[in-house]
Amino acid sequence: MASIEDFMKLDIRVGTIVKAETNLKAKKPAYKLKIDFGPEIGIKNSSAQITDKYTIDELCNKKILAIINFKPKQIADFMSEVLVLGTYSDKGVVLITPDKDAQNGDKLG
Repeated sequence: MASIEDFMKLDIRVGTIVKAETNLKAKKPAYKLKIDFGPEIGIKNSSAQITDKYTIDELCNKKILAIINFKPKQIADFMSEVLVLGTYSDKGVVLITPDKDAQNGDKLG
């Protein structure tokens, strides 16, 4: 069982997707995302398997939550630096988003 200390090790931040494109070389359908986490953190890349619920147009300028302190992971020819958070729902992943205005880089706490 995980403890609160385990959870507190995760650095979960608000970011805005500034660019999305199809990750054609991924084994499973995915998008390459560029996400702006504000001036302190900058823009980070993520490969996200969210093609069932989202189009590229829907993703641009969308606020999301992501874990930014995992080790980067190579996905085909793309380095995924952060893990975008979502729920496994009927017919695909639903992204977790702030329900009020939040700034890029704001930390979940």
